[in-house]
Amino acid sequence: MELIYTFFISFSLVFLSELGDKTQLLVLSFSTKDRAKNILLGVALGTLFSHGLAIIFGSRLALLGNDLFRFYLEIFTYISFLLFGILGFFPEKETHNNKNSFLQKINNIKINYIFLIALSIIVGELGDKTFLASLGLGVKYPFYKVSLILGSITGMVLSNSFALFFGRFLGNKFDPKFVKVLSNILFLLFGIVGLIRFLF
Repeated sequence: MELIYTFFISFSLVFLSELGDKTQLLVLSFSTKDRAKNILLGVALGTLFSHGLAIIFGSRLALLGNDLFRFYLEIFTYISFLLFGILGFFPEKETHNNKNSFLQKINNIKINYIFLIALSIIVGELGDKTFLASLGLGVKYPFYKVSLILGSITGMVLSNSFALFFGRFLGNKFDPKFVKVLSNILFLLFGIVGLIRFLF
């Protein structure tokens, strides 16, 4: 049962957070340059590396054996989920930082697009909300790395599949602000429920 739960939590957080995200928009820019299956394979490989690394690192931290360290680590994890949820309600400032310009340069390179998309996902996700969420999930569920990674990959691939195949339809049916609010609420709920279960 815990395997299904951890898969679902990882999938839900990543899937909702990625809808309309900058990384997803970058993946969409590849849609005219290669077949959908190659694009989604690149997404899966990039997620496996970036989110997989975050989950494995988080689980290693949790298994260090120091009970006091693990206590504060879990408290920090749940508080970070609450912060992600709260900060998500504030409007984002449009900035052209080095990461975004680097991703655009990657987009223009003329080599295997599976590799390019995977590299774009790896660079785009480092330090991103979903990357940090994966790190936190690794801390919370150190013995369920495989289900967390599979949930994360499935969430990224499905989110980008919707964007590729049903982008216009979804754009007309779902307001991006609604999806963002739903994602923020999920982060808040996970943080609140986690803190309550952990402290009481």
